[in-house]
Formats: sequence, structure tokens, C-alpha cells
Amino acid sequence: MSAALESVLQHPGIWRGKQLAQASEETLSTGFAELDAELPGGGWPRGTLTEILLEREGIGELRLLLPALARVSGQSAWLAWVAPPHVPYAPALAASGIRLERLLIARPQSPADAWWTAEQALRSGACGAVLNWLEMPDEKRMRRLQLGAESGRSWGVLFRSAAAAQERSPAGLRLRLEPRPDGLAVHILKRRGNPLGRPLHLDLRPAGSGPASTLSTGPARKTASHAS
Repeated sequence: MSAALESVLQHPGIWRGKQLAQASEETLSTGFAELDAELPGGGWPRGTLTEILLEREGIGELRLLLPALARVSGQSAWLAWVAPPHVPYAPALAASGIRLERLLIARPQSPADAWWTAEQALRSGACGAVLNWLEMPDEKRMRRLQLGAESGRSWGVLFRSAAAAQERSPAGLRLRLEPRPDGLAVHILKRRGNPLGRPLHLDLRPAGSGPASTLSTGPARKTASHAS
């Protein structure tokens, strides 16, 4: 192999089919060693959109993200949640290490406003993580979120139905989650590197406790609010 080709292959944006890509952006440990081991860079990618596909809400998707969100919150970065379907249960978030004074909840009045809000939050450079529950997704809108995450070096998360698994997506990382009695089965549908043909089984139960429970408890509000 020539030195020039070897130099090209060392670029972080290029990976060989049999290996994971090198991470060109900073990553956040997920808090689950078995999942970190299967993600390029060893964690959630910053500067990238992560798509999480669910069969239904409340199966443990927030518990999967909480360790990394708590770490972002501890770095004094803002956390933005755009159009969450339920009112977050503040005591549970605080107990998980989320600094509530750094959490922004946005409830735009229309799907178009919600997509605009999500993109602006990602581009701002002020938000360490932006979680999005957005209606009417399409490839063009999702690409704008991906570009926004790159521009603001933010960790963007978009929750969607598992029915979208066969659709094309510009997201850099795509996971499909299935509920299990003790946690989640995580299918890595897309990552920068070779595909993973088996699901990961993650135990989300706190040590010595029962099955994981949802963090969302109340009905959605009609107006924007700021948790503090």
C-alpha cells in the first residue's frame, strides 16, 4: 500500500468495512460499557444527529440517555427538549444528576415551529444536547438537524417510530429499541463502521431495584415552559 493511500485511510471520516470508524468528533460515554464498545469513539457522538426508533413511548429510552445527559448537564451546558410528549418528572431527573436550572423545555405551537426550534437550538452552540420529539419528519428536515448539530457541535437526538426503520436517514447513528423485562434490546441500525448483526441487551434497572419505570408522568402542556 502506498504512503499516500495509507495517509488517506487515516482520515477520521474514512473507515474500512471490517472496522469501526475513528471518531472525528468528541463523544460522550453512554454509561453502558457494552454499548460504548460498539459505538465509534466509544460513546454518543457530538456534532451528529442520533436517531432513536421506538415501538412505543416510555420503554426506557430516557433511562438509556440519562447518564450522558447528566454528564452534559454537569459541564454547565444547556439541555434542550423540544416538543416532549409528556411533562418530564423533575424529581426523577434531579435524582439522576440533571441540573434542572440548565434544562430548557420548548413546546412550539406547530410542527414547523418545532423543527425550526430544534434546528436553532442545535446550531446555537449553547446546547450540549438537544432531544426532539418532532412530527412529520422527512429527509430534508432531518438533514437540517444533522447540519445544525455539526455547526453547533451539539448532540442531537430525534425520537421516531420504529416503523421508520426502513426509511433513509441522514442521521449519523440510528438505534432501534425493544423493551425487555430488565431493560432494552438495542439494535444498531447505522453507525460509522461495519454493521452489527446482533442486538445488545442493556439492564436499565438500578442496583437492587425492580424494573425500570418511565420518567414521564403527566399530560402534555399547551404552552411552552422552562423547568427550573
